[in-house]
Amino acid sequence: MTRIEADPALPIIRITRDFRATPERLLRAHTDPELYARWVGPDGMHTRIEQWDARTGGSYRFVSVRDGAEYAFRGCFHEIRPDRIVRTFTWEGDPDGVALETLRFEDLGGGTTRLHTQSLVESFESRDAWLRSGMETGLDDGYAKLERMLADGTV
Repeated sequence: MTRIEADPALPIIRITRDFRATPERLLRAHTDPELYARWVGPDGMHTRIEQWDARTGGSYRFVSVRDGAEYAFRGCFHEIRPDRIVRTFTWEGDPDGVALETLRFEDLGGGTTRLHTQSLVESFESRDAWLRSGMETGLDDGYAKLERMLADGTV
């Protein structure tokens, strides 16, 4: 189950979900472009990676497509370590809406990892717009695909 929380004091969205996988496997799912394209986003969307340099200082751009409509996203990887990723994330439809995201992989033992994601945005209005955007559906669908890929050994 994905938990999404809006911080009451800061324009931050916090997302938490447990996966039956090691931190190494989750890191790979978030940094390997072929794997990432297979699970990110809601059901019914196809993701095309246009640029991907998953290293500290690298950048990325991907396009999600549904029914002929394209939604492009881009950002920079500020830091990639075995236990976390720090990156920016921008939907090109709102180029001023840059989020600073920190993904942390917490090893719970027994082959389970808790993914903590924190997204800091410019304002409470931006945060609330993200929450209304359908992001919950996209996260739930995407993480369900990722769980299937982890279970079948794809990752």
